[in-house]
Amino acid sequence: MNNIRKETLIKELPFEERPREKLIRYGVDLLSNTELLAILIGTGTRDTSAIMLANRIIALEKEGISYLAGCTAEELSKVPGIGIAKSCQLIAAMELGRRIASRPKEKRINIKSPNEVASLFIEEMRYLKKEIFKVLLLNTKNEIIGIENISIGSLNSSVVHPREVFCSAIKKSACSLVFAHNHPSGNPTPSQTDIDITGRLVEAGEILGIKVLDHLIIGDGIYISLKEKMLM
Repeated sequence: MNNIRKETLIKELPFEERPREKLIRYGVDLLSNTELLAILIGTGTRDTSAIMLANRIIALEKEGISYLAGCTAEELSKVPGIGIAKSCQLIAAMELGRRIASRPKEKRINIKSPNEVASLFIEEMRYLKKEIFKVLLLNTKNEIIGIENISIGSLNSSVVHPREVFCSAIKKSACSLVFAHNHPSGNPTPSQTDIDITGRLVEAGEILGIKVLDHLIIGDGIYISLKEKMLM
């Protein structure tokens, strides 16, 4: 009866207080070490919940969660309810965290001029047979934090929609954007559609607090910056 009652108590936790649901709803920062460990453990045993197993591990040594940093899979598997499979999962998670923490920070490209943007794409895009609309996501230091392909095909307001353009920018907390697309004809002269779409995106960026710095049109080895031509 005792074992059944323990399992029922876990199931009776409010939905938003269960570790996985709590992580999804509130983010990882609000989870305790026990809750994070319980998510890694995944499932409990017939008479012990994942949270109880996590508590057992944390209670093993005075240093608590840091015990995991130095133990082996064999040592961990001796904890009641933690078999070799669960211990390997936990050791692998610890090792991934260690490798991420020790990985050298990648040097990001700093954008200072339209020419620097063009140099990134001019060889790649000059021979393309279809128009591709790219978005460069920049941080507060004008460093590239991401490059997204938004559309392939002839540009129009339904394909290059603010919703699609700013989706990744919002997710990655971009401070500003630079657009680039190619003209398969090789002539980078902007069309009225290019100018209209850019204006629409600039307005959307102002509402969202994400500045549009420029829009480059790539031709056959040449480019035009709408910012330099004062077309935006």
